[in-house]
Amino acid sequence: MLGMDARVTRLQTTPIKGIRVSDVSEVMLTRSGAVGDRRFFLIDERDRKVNGKLLGMLQTVTGEFTESTGELSLNLPSGERVSGTVDVDISQEPLAYGDFRTGRLVHGPWADALSDVCGRSLRLVMTESAVDRGTKGAVSLVSHGSLRRLAEQAQTDEIDSRRFRMLIEVDGVTPHAEDEWVGREALVGETTLRFEGHVGRCVVTCRDPDTGAKTLPTLELLSSYRADADTSEPLAFGIYGRVLTGGIVRIGDTVTIA
Repeated sequence: MLGMDARVTRLQTTPIKGIRVSDVSEVMLTRSGAVGDRRFFLIDERDRKVNGKLLGMLQTVTGEFTESTGELSLNLPSGERVSGTVDVDISQEPLAYGDFRTGRLVHGPWADALSDVCGRSLRLVMTESAVDRGTKGAVSLVSHGSLRRLAEQAQTDEIDSRRFRMLIEVDGVTPHAEDEWVGREALVGETTLRFEGHVGRCVVTCRDPDTGAKTLPTLELLSSYRADADTSEPLAFGIYGRVLTGGIVRIGDTVTIA
């Protein structure tokens, strides 16, 4: 078992896939992931899923979703707050998006608000979970050591982990120690997780987590020292996994690897 030095130091969620992630003190994990996290995603006028890779301005928006009441709130860059209770369109069959994701269109002011921010027509879809890779990727994790190593490569003091939009950040391990956790189980807080693969990175990590502007050549930096890493996806940074036993994970919880 891994020693007791690895601990959870940051938890980040967002109600809508693509908008800015926010820090939380704890999460409740189920088979689908963190409750309230990525419960919605956006589609364009051609019914294609869109996120921060294409629309960097989404990261100027923060939000909160309360599962028990169905209230969704967005904080827009203008300072306006748009809130209300989610009302899904049950007049039609659920829409299929990819191999593992279905959803229903949402009535209300949120899609119009996000359309105005991004300058294009968007619609909001509610789903069980819009995390990448479905239930096998219900959680994601990166170590602070890996962030420090990337900052060294970038010749900067630090890199904001929000760029990578990971659910769990841990400290107390060496850079990229999490690479070796794939295929293994972990006890994290009240939960048991199994890590299934490495997270290959895309252009969204180049974007500033507040403004959405491309400000860091993340992919080039990873390529400069991670191109030959033995990982399940190229240019990997962090890992993903499934929830075997649900429960609460809090800041400060111990991470024990079997």
